Amino acid sequence: MMDSTFKDPRRANHSFTRRAVVAALLALSSFGVVIARLIHLQIFKREYFSTLSEDNRVKVEPLPPTRGLIYDRNGVLLADNTPSFSLVIIPGKVTDIKATIAELSQLVTISDNDRARFTRLLSQHRRFDGVPIRLDLNELECASFAVHGHLFPGVEIRAELLRHYPFREHTAHVLGYVGRINENEAKKIDKSDYAGTSHIGKTGVEKAYENLLHGEVGHQQVEVNARGRVLRTLNEKPPVSGHDLHLFLDIDLQIDTAAAMAGQRGAVVAIDPNTGGVLAMVSMPSFDPNPFVGGIGVTDYVALRDNIDRPLYNRAVRGQYPPASTIKPFIGLGGLVNKNISFTERRYCGGYYQLPGHGHKYRCWRRGGHGTLTMEGSIVESCDVYFYRLAHDMGVERLDEFLAHFGFGNKTGIDFADELGGLLPSPAWKQRVRREPWFPGETLILGIGQGAFLVTPLQLAAATAAMANHGHYLRPRMVATTRNPTTGNLEPTAINDHQIPVTNHYHWKAVIEAMAQVVEGPRGTAKRIRSPYYRIAGKTGTAQVFTIGQNERYNEAQVAERMRDHALFIAFAPVEHPQIAVAVIVENGRHGGSAAAPVARQVIDSYLLKRRSSSNETPATDEDSNGD
Repeated sequence: MMDSTFKDPRRANHSFTRRAVVAALLALSSFGVVIARLIHLQIFKREYFSTLSEDNRVKVEPLPPTRGLIYDRNGVLLADNTPSFSLVIIPGKVTDIKATIAELSQLVTISDNDRARFTRLLSQHRRFDGVPIRLDLNELECASFAVHGHLFPGVEIRAELLRHYPFREHTAHVLGYVGRINENEAKKIDKSDYAGTSHIGKTGVEKAYENLLHGEVGHQQVEVNARGRVLRTLNEKPPVSGHDLHLFLDIDLQIDTAAAMAGQRGAVVAIDPNTGGVLAMVSMPSFDPNPFVGGIGVTDYVALRDNIDRPLYNRAVRGQYPPASTIKPFIGLGGLVNKNISFTERRYCGGYYQLPGHGHKYRCWRRGGHGTLTMEGSIVESCDVYFYRLAHDMGVERLDEFLAHFGFGNKTGIDFADELGGLLPSPAWKQRVRREPWFPGETLILGIGQGAFLVTPLQLAAATAAMANHGHYLRPRMVATTRNPTTGNLEPTAINDHQIPVTNHYHWKAVIEAMAQVVEGPRGTAKRIRSPYYRIAGKTGTAQVFTIGQNERYNEAQVAERMRDHALFIAFAPVEHPQIAVAVIVENGRHGGSAAAPVARQVIDSYLLKRRSSSNETPATDEDSNGD
């Protein structure tokens, strides 16, 4: 039997309409739910799902630490960090680097040096590291790029703190400088320690204290979208700033010392005998280290590198010179200790010395001789013959052994990069290096600080400080304290010292008084720098640049300027309670008494009298010079 519904068309149409309406309502309801869900997802949950997009990724970014600051002994800032804005190119995001640089040059100035630096650095960076094409943008250039930056995908402005040296050439050879990490350095460092940073200490204190100054890199975990924009920070470990350094250096004394050496080549080192702290360290000529921080241009660097006066060379710690007659007080002391002579014993100088059984004459600087002298007189008048004989009596082994106690022949161990150690020659050294035997005459030459004997100005200053201290040798130090960035505490640097084995107090006193008479005595070779304010103990020296025959005479007028003798002077003051020890070397200055001693006097005056007297005295003339 058939269903009655199909027998009644009207009922069938009504049923179909009812079902269609129900279906339509169900469809509309479902569509409404979908629309509501879409609205919820797109509007209310947009940021949430945006960060979960397959195009987004989690990225770990380094947070570079702030480099520690450097101060002088009085709290004057010597090295700080200044904000700088650089235009960088990310090679992995740029399809045509050459074309991009050409277009960028329409917005900001890009020099040939900028291009050369970029090319050099490009090979040292990874594809997605930013390589600077232009450093130190000004405000107008930053604004210009901000407007047009969207046209340069893969190019951005980055802010960083760059090292700045406000005293420029006055601290170049002390602080050194930082520069961009080169390829060789990149192979040696732990890359995780330098993530996000591009600079490292290159020379001087900056290099020696790199581990403390650099600080510790931090990290942040961020979520970025496909365009590289940071959406949120997920986690962060903040960086730890580097330690601040407080030096023994007195910047006022440093500037005054440079002024005293103006127009000359050479070096001056001043040390506090009570601490071993370096009060001043000057190498002349000098240079401005600031261009090296961002990357000095090739032309400017070549000009410095090829300069005949070698401004990049740190003569204070790397210059090696014969000590000449400045070594005589030390050898005299050694003679007393080894009982080769007494302080009052008199010896004769007739203008030359001959070894027993040899015809060669080793001449004194005074051709006619000094006559009969005690040790004090020999130091005061700088008699060569006296010290030829004393050196022969002591023998080279005892000479070397005694001089080594004062640090000669070895590095001082100062907290400073790239120090050289000089040379204290010996028979073993000559056989090893030159494959030749030691001759007796070489011992005589060693006794007056000539020949193969070489010292640095730093070594000479440290030895002079030990003499002032009656044998208490303190290793020279640049840094007095470091400030811990976590605790804020000042931590002193370690003292390294030893006592030179001279137990007879009279020996020290006698030699020091002889050095005082070099300045105060009527026949002293540095009598013109005598001070009315304090007593100075000193010793002059004149180091030969080339050798002349025993029957030849040295004629300054006929010698080229750069072949003339070097002038040296060592001193400390006040004699009774020493506060400063100084070593001065003036290259090709001819006489220690006329060229180097006045420099030392100005340095000592600046430190002891606080620049209130004596610096305007008339310089000594050659006619006033007396021997060394």
